[in-house]
Amino acid sequence: MKRRGKLWAWVVIIIGILYFFLPLLATFMFSLRAKLGVLSFKAYASVFSDPKFVTSFLSSLLWASLTIIFGILLFVPTAYWVRLRVPKARTAVEFITLLPFVVPVIVYVFGLVRTYSHPPLLIVNSPFLLISAYTILSMPYMYRAVDIGLRSIDVRTLTEAAQSQGAGWGTILFRIIIPNIRVSILNGAFLSFAIVMGEYILAQYLAKPAFAPYMAVLMQNKAYEPAALAVISFALTWASMGIISVIGRGQQAQFAGGH
Repeated sequence: MKRRGKLWAWVVIIIGILYFFLPLLATFMFSLRAKLGVLSFKAYASVFSDPKFVTSFLSSLLWASLTIIFGILLFVPTAYWVRLRVPKARTAVEFITLLPFVVPVIVYVFGLVRTYSHPPLLIVNSPFLLISAYTILSMPYMYRAVDIGLRSIDVRTLTEAAQSQGAGWGTILFRIIIPNIRVSILNGAFLSFAIVMGEYILAQYLAKPAFAPYMAVLMQNKAYEPAALAVISFALTWASMGIISVIGRGQQAQFAGGH
């Protein structure tokens, strides 16, 4: 029975791998057919040589980095304070963090444009509005990742021990709490990064250069370059996961050595 169970487990794993990777392989093979009758990286060369690709990719990279920073500065103190001081408010806060799942993005961006396109809050063309919108959009992932990390440590004991040594709130947060939940923060940062890199509506309607709108325009005018972009996006996503895995493994080794 155990052997049969293991066999079925491997069958399910193989089917899952094929289901996931076969479309990617087909996309990759299609992207190599830009030159008639020959497999080549012409589509990739065309993408990388396009100045708009560099501009859009670097812009999305900037938006993603700033969104992650804003998210950490906003959600880590919030989750920490809720868990430490106002645990009764946790249900209400968790409900608020789920609102981006309830409100469609197109409704959200329409409300932003209507609200912030008139004085005295005329910031519809400001990158600050776009970054703030991305931060709210990534809130369910970043906040919950941070909250899960805080559950794994004794927040109250760490805080009281730090305060007994004369540490202030800033020191407690940035030198004690954040290092202890670094992996959770990185998980939330990765999800935020993926959302910003792939989100189309906000960047399109707030008229900012970004990777997803560039890919949408390319799909309307090209055949092989969008497939190359899809493969590049997948490679970028897995590279980010690899970085998180390496950093997380390093933290676990550090904690194990400390014990």
